Amino acid sequence: MIVALDGTVLSVAQPSLQRDFGAGVAQVQWTSTSYLLAVAALLVVAGRLGDRYGHPLMLRLGLLGFAAASAGIALAPGIGWVIGLRAVQGVFGALLQPATLALLRSAYPEERLGRAVALRTSAIGVAAAVGPVLGGALVGPLGWRAVFVINVPVALASAAVTFAVRAPAPPRDASRRLDLLGAALLTTALAVLVHTLVGVPRHGWTAPPTLLGLAAVTGLATAFVAHERRAPQPIVPRAVARSVPVAASMTLLLLTTAGMLGALFVATFFLQNVLGFGPFDCGLRVLPLTALMVLGAPVAGAALRRHGPRRTAIAGSLLVVLGVAGLSRLDAGSPWTVAGAAFAVLGAGFATVMVTATGTVVGDAPPGYAGVVGGLKQTAMNVGPAFGIAVAAGMMLLDPRAGADAAPRMGPALLVLAGVAALGLLPAALLPRGGTPGKATPGESTPVRGTPVQDDARPVGRRTAD
Repeated sequence: MIVALDGTVLSVAQPSLQRDFGAGVAQVQWTSTSYLLAVAALLVVAGRLGDRYGHPLMLRLGLLGFAAASAGIALAPGIGWVIGLRAVQGVFGALLQPATLALLRSAYPEERLGRAVALRTSAIGVAAAVGPVLGGALVGPLGWRAVFVINVPVALASAAVTFAVRAPAPPRDASRRLDLLGAALLTTALAVLVHTLVGVPRHGWTAPPTLLGLAAVTGLATAFVAHERRAPQPIVPRAVARSVPVAASMTLLLLTTAGMLGALFVATFFLQNVLGFGPFDCGLRVLPLTALMVLGAPVAGAALRRHGPRRTAIAGSLLVVLGVAGLSRLDAGSPWTVAGAAFAVLGAGFATVMVTATGTVVGDAPPGYAGVVGGLKQTAMNVGPAFGIAVAAGMMLLDPRAGADAAPRMGPALLVLAGVAALGLLPAALLPRGGTPGKATPGESTPVRGTPVQDDARPVGRRTAD
């Protein structure tokens, strides 16, 4: 929640921060970009470190570091300090996110894991809803620094809980060495990819900075894959790379978040720049999405247990497509109920996909690799929105002076984003047909006993007792 809340609160605080320091627009944008780059680039490496040194340690370091960085930002004397400390905050945010998923995996047996994942999804939905409201309440009377001050007691209290409560630790092997070259290649490739996608709304898809960035990503990704095939201990273990449920879940999350967050980017532009709503009123119009994310997560968890990952994920993907397509029908004369219904369908579908894909990723992680799998999952959740917004920005008119004339251009952009979300049906169809994540279902291959995947299929409680 604290990581999700931090991003939404900052969006409200940035105008005040800009006035306080007399900063330019590009500098203010870097207060978000520096954090996003650090998180997206380091999530997989952070998960790998947790697999080697223990996820409780990574979670504690992440929380304490996040609190310290937040305190530093609150005391920052200039915009440069804010940008640098936001990157540091992103490093510690990357440490704690994979650890939470890995610890859920070890603390809950397979039949109850879906409920824990659903609760986590609901918490993210609550944070997304509360963020703009809390940011407005804090920034108005106290200034932008208050949104970082509030992180400190929350993170410290959470860290205290991690010291007081001992959860079963996931299996780890301290003999595994971190592949430094592989980590450097992966980190650089992800950082360049996110930086390139973030710049698309400003430069466009065919501009030299975008083309050079995409070429650099291609070269780095090729070098990374070639190195991973030769490395004795690759940064992405072969057991993870060959897992069809894990790969399908991450692809599904990337496409779904791209479609949904890109649609929110377009819808926010429509509500504010075409219909003239302020940020707070705009947040109220989007509230049905958040409400259905919170309420839909436990329903999705029940559906996952009853119908299995494949059918649940396909249903969720279809809802996302319908929600985005419904938003494409909006115009200046549409009643608020139409937009509310579309946002509600989108929220229900996104919650269903989140719960199903996260449960499958965590449940099918080979033993000792839950952290790197959690890092890959969070990476997909960070790259997806950047890709979706880049697609949206390339399809719609961004000039605020266009007024109501911009509305017709938004329909095609949303339909393209609905198509991006619809591509998620392909990986959704590759998920297991039935049963709980982590268990082989009839007709699917069962790993040979003694291999890492087979050991991982045992109930968590029994593995801990062993």
